Amino acid sequence: MGAKSVEDMIEASSGVHFSGFHMNGLELRNTQVGQPTTLAAEEMHKQPFVIGVAGGAASGKTTVCDMIIQQLHDQRVVLVNQDSFYHDLTEEELTRVHEYNFDHPDAFDTEQLLCAMEKLRHGQAVDIPKYDFKSYKNNVFPARRVNPSDVIILEGILIFHDPRVRELMNMKLFVDTDADVRLARRIRRDTVEKGRDIGTVLDQYSKFVKPAFDDFILPTKKYADIIIPRGGDNHVAIDLIVQHICTKLGQHDMCKIYPNLYVIQSTFQIRGMHTLIRDSQTTKHDFVFYADRLIRLVVEHGLGHLPFTEKQVTTPTGSVYTGVDFCKRLCGVSIIRRFSYDLNS
Repeated sequence: MGAKSVEDMIEASSGVHFSGFHMNGLELRNTQVGQPTTLAAEEMHKQPFVIGVAGGAASGKTTVCDMIIQQLHDQRVVLVNQDSFYHDLTEEELTRVHEYNFDHPDAFDTEQLLCAMEKLRHGQAVDIPKYDFKSYKNNVFPARRVNPSDVIILEGILIFHDPRVRELMNMKLFVDTDADVRLARRIRRDTVEKGRDIGTVLDQYSKFVKPAFDDFILPTKKYADIIIPRGGDNHVAIDLIVQHICTKLGQHDMCKIYPNLYVIQSTFQIRGMHTLIRDSQTTKHDFVFYADRLIRLVVEHGLGHLPFTEKQVTTPTGSVYTGVDFCKRLCGVSIIRRFSYDLNS
């Protein structure tokens, strides 16, 4: 890889300094001669962090999503419900709507969901339909305009069923709640909010909801990265999930492309030295001086990623000090920059 290509990538790094950059056989190819190879970085910069939340009906998925959104108050977060993408029922299906299985994968318009997600991932606003469970149509109410966000939460009972949807997710959560609790919640919700009698609710549960959970929803549990027992009552699990999301959101975009790339956190000192180095009015002496300081910071940071083992030594006063020692004798440090320096150890 030429020095120009590397410098282009570093210039696209939003002012931070790199260390431990290893390509591992990966190559960045210019589409044209002399064109900066920043397209991959720019594409990754536009990509939101997508979280999938699955689980049985009335398992507490919405509560988990609301708690995550509440704790991510510093980020732009949008919730996309799979329920918004039900198929419109035909006239024939409407005549026997009580026999229609809304918990079956075929009940959802997955293609429309994928189309909406594709637009959001590329920074485009989309109109999410609002499904009407009285007319069983998605054009009764005005669509909800959803703008591109830092975090997109996909929530639904069968959100893990289609592999194309799963591939969009950076994190997959499965809300695991006891079947009796889910049934009790469903009875309370359907009788109070939808005005149904208990007999109808139980009949629908035994005929459609429970078989669909056993056949389609529960098998997708194996795709989850994290399983949340008790749903929204599990505050510890949700706190840990939010911390992980914040860590990923704070990760530099180039690290998402190259997992073995480490980026030194930008500080006023580092930004000040970058300013001097990039200033065309900086003298050659100052350029060399501050560039040398930056390179030393990179080396020091890189040495911190070398393998160490614990070692105890005895001090001149007879005390025992527990420190570390290199695991290996040989050490190589590579500095990726247009210029290079010989550092005396």
